[in-house]
Amino acid sequence: MAMADVGDQGNEHDSPTTPFRKIVLPAEETVQIRRPPAPRPVPPPPPPPKRGLAARIGDIPIRVVYLIGAILATVAAVLLIFTLFSGDVPGKDEQSARVVPVAPVPGSVTPSASASATPSPTVSEVALPPVPKAKVFADLPGTASVVTGIINDTKNGISYPRLGDPWTARSFPPFTVAQRVGKVAVPHTVIASAMFPAEAPETKPSTDADYREIAARAARWTLRSQYPAGATLAWTGSQKVPVGKGWTLAYRVTYTLSGKRQSAQALVSVVEVGKTKPAMLLASIPQSGRSHWRDLNTLATRVRPL
Repeated sequence: MAMADVGDQGNEHDSPTTPFRKIVLPAEETVQIRRPPAPRPVPPPPPPPKRGLAARIGDIPIRVVYLIGAILATVAAVLLIFTLFSGDVPGKDEQSARVVPVAPVPGSVTPSASASATPSPTVSEVALPPVPKAKVFADLPGTASVVTGIINDTKNGISYPRLGDPWTARSFPPFTVAQRVGKVAVPHTVIASAMFPAEAPETKPSTDADYREIAARAARWTLRSQYPAGATLAWTGSQKVPVGKGWTLAYRVTYTLSGKRQSAQALVSVVEVGKTKPAMLLASIPQSGRSHWRDLNTLATRVRPL
């Protein structure tokens, strides 16, 4: 089928510069090209299936699993130990009863009296003879031990001689420093220092009479804490401390042990150390150690504040 030319009919052979002419095909020869359908939207990917706890645990690195297991095992072991041994931990009352290692003997002080340095208000006060205002502390029998040095009790603020054999430094709560001979038993053979074992005075002591009264209270305390029940005393010395403010009382203690009447020599010194409550030096030697009674004279002449 011949094509119909639209427009002017020109020469059969146009020059190269002749513009292109529009060619129109008959309608029946026109090819209709359909537009391709628009692409459908891509649906979102389905959510991952829910996995159980076991599947999630499987994603944890094996090192982390081992670490968590070790921590849990350690915690379980600690809890087991506390459970098994919780009955071995002493209660508050039991711990306070162990403060002073005083082994009561038949007819000795009650545990409540020996458990603390502070006298119990429920215990009746021991009657004492009148304290002399002044009494020279005469030399006692026996041989004085060698002085090997000076004990500086920096916690309580006093110093006194360190004695050689048979004295040895040992722990003796509630005292800060202690020298002892033999085993721990009532009556004690001890030289020890601590703060005055009672409530502090309302006002700081200032006169000799004040310190003398405090020394008498300290001596009364020793009767209950260092000797069998029923012990009594007689004063053998009453004098000022050699240096500073304070007072020393020496006394002979009479007591019954194993059905036998015995005696001991002792002293207490209370020393002013810049506080309302003074420091205290206690020394007690029972009859079994009478060969060392002279050591009390050494202490009385050389105790002093730091």
